[in-house]
Amino acid sequence: MAETTATPQGGLDRAAEEAGFYHEATLNAAWTGSRLAMGGLSFLFGSFVFAYFYLRSLNSSGRWHGSGFMQPNEALGAVIIALIVVSAVVQTLVLQRIKAGNKKAWQAGAAVALVLGLASVALMILMLLFLPFWPGSSGFSSLFTGTYPVYLTVVLCAMVWLETLLMRSRSIPAISFVEQPPTFTEAFAVQRFQATLSAFTAVWNYLAAVGIVFWVLFYLL
Repeated sequence: MAETTATPQGGLDRAAEEAGFYHEATLNAAWTGSRLAMGGLSFLFGSFVFAYFYLRSLNSSGRWHGSGFMQPNEALGAVIIALIVVSAVVQTLVLQRIKAGNKKAWQAGAAVALVLGLASVALMILMLLFLPFWPGSSGFSSLFTGTYPVYLTVVLCAMVWLETLLMRSRSIPAISFVEQPPTFTEAFAVQRFQATLSAFTAVWNYLAAVGIVFWVLFYLL
């Protein structure tokens, strides 16, 4: 009976090889996908940057600012970008903690980063609701009200991504980040989680850099 029910050793080796192949493909997809996402977003946000310099240099009939132009709330803009930058810095720092095996430290830091990111989204919505100018009153106002809704939407999507990572981490035992899990399935799950987390951190840092660029363009120049 034992001979008829035993799985051939070759079958086990082939199954393990296939599992390892798909696992490596998943890890590579996380890295490649995040970089492709940043490349695609660069085209999206780059179009706004191009429009900014084009319309500002053109300034047809003095309509870049227009008559009676009022600058958007500079203090609110500074708070928004500060929240995003601090959130990205916190996430980058606690990423090193989970790589060192401290799951709870990452969860606490990621929760802080999530709250800061969501607060920045709420403040961007507030900023857009109470602008000191009409959306189409000038080139600046049209571009401003076109750029920030897109940016806050992408930031919100990033925060949803972070929230899903927080939920996923709850199902992974803390000891799995310290010691090698007993099964390949559990070890693969931990490695895929860490790869996805690193991909998120790269994208979030990228979005913080984009936010700084927009802040400089719309508030400082």
